[in-house]
This record gives sequence, C-alpha cells and structure tokens, in this order.
Amino acid sequence: MEQHGTGPAQYGPRRGRTPLPSQGRGVGGGPARPPARPVAPAARPRPVAPGAGGRPRRPTAAGSRPGAGRPAPLVARVLRRVRATPNPRLTGVGGGLFCAAVMVLLGFLDQVLFGGSLTVYGVLFLPVCVLTAFWVRRGDLLIAPVVVPIAFAAGLVTVAERGDGVGGRLMGLVTALATEAGWLYGGTLVAGSIVIVRRIRLVRRRTAAARNRSTAS
Repeated sequence: MEQHGTGPAQYGPRRGRTPLPSQGRGVGGGPARPPARPVAPAARPRPVAPGAGGRPRRPTAAGSRPGAGRPAPLVARVLRRVRATPNPRLTGVGGGLFCAAVMVLLGFLDQVLFGGSLTVYGVLFLPVCVLTAFWVRRGDLLIAPVVVPIAFAAGLVTVAERGDGVGGRLMGLVTALATEAGWLYGGTLVAGSIVIVRRIRLVRRRTAAARNRSTAS
C-alpha cells in the first residue's frame, strides 16, 4: 500500500511570507496602479440675471467700476474734438490779415442776410478776436490787440450807412464806430486778456526751464 506524505503541499503558500493582497498586485506581476479617483461632475454656469430691457448683464471684472465701459459725457467729447482741431501759429502780419479778411467776409454776409445789422456784426467780432489772440505765435503776442481794432474798422465799411460821395461814406463809418464802440472795446479787451494770460504762462515756462538747467549744471 502507498503511504501519503505528511509534508507541506507543493503549490501552497510558503511559510514565513505573508501573501500580498489581491489589490496590490498588478497584471503580470508588475507594480500596482493607484485606483482611479471618481471625477466630479462639471459645475453648471449660474444663470445671469437679466438687466434692463430683458438683456443679460455682462460680468464685470474684480475691481472694475460698473460705469467704466460707458461712453464719455457730451462735454468730454466736445473738449476732445476742440483739442483735435488744428492749432496754427500766425505771425503778426498774418494775424492782422486773417482778422481783417474774416471781418470783411462777415460784414458782407451780415449785409446780405441781416441787412447790415451792426449788432450782429459786433457779436461776430468777439469770436474772431478770440481766435486771433489764440493763433498768434508767441513772439508776436503783443500785436494781436493792435490788429483787432483795425480789422473791426475794415469790416465795418461793408455794413455802415453809405451816403452820397466819399464824405457821406466817411461820415457813416465814423457814426458806426461811435455807436458800436462797446463791441470794439469789448473785443479788444478779450484779445488783450488772452494775450496777457499766454504771456504769463510763457514767462513761467521759461523761468522753470532756467531753474532746471541751473539745477542740472
């Protein structure tokens, strides 16, 4: 009769070694891979509350003002357009010719449209004085208050009353100058004020530049 051996089984686990759990073993005996983490579902975007008129509001960035994207007010746009206009610099002679030519042209237009109204002519004289004082270059600032009255008298010939002969026309011109002296003095005063302000700013700039040069040296 055959006797069965009492030794350990051939294919059983060996003594002295702890068998690895099934989760730590890889396929084919390789290193084990970590278990995959469950992916959280994507968060749904929050509905944006509609604004005025049923339109959705645009999200604003952090730290930005709510009115930053609005267009500039009317005053700011007008100032930008004024700054964008050309800024010519006229000489003393050029400023005189410009002022006289514009006043003669305005006198003709006044004669055609308003029948030679002296009040309309005086009102149109003020902006011409302002432009002349602003557009004269820095070296000829003092000439602007001088050429403005001459231009007023040159344009006044077109709207003054015309009498018979040269004497009648001259008398009409003198009468118009006497009756409209307020507009003449007002325009000259406006041009002189602008010239004085520009002169003060020019002197200050030159003084500051001289100080900077002395400090740098």
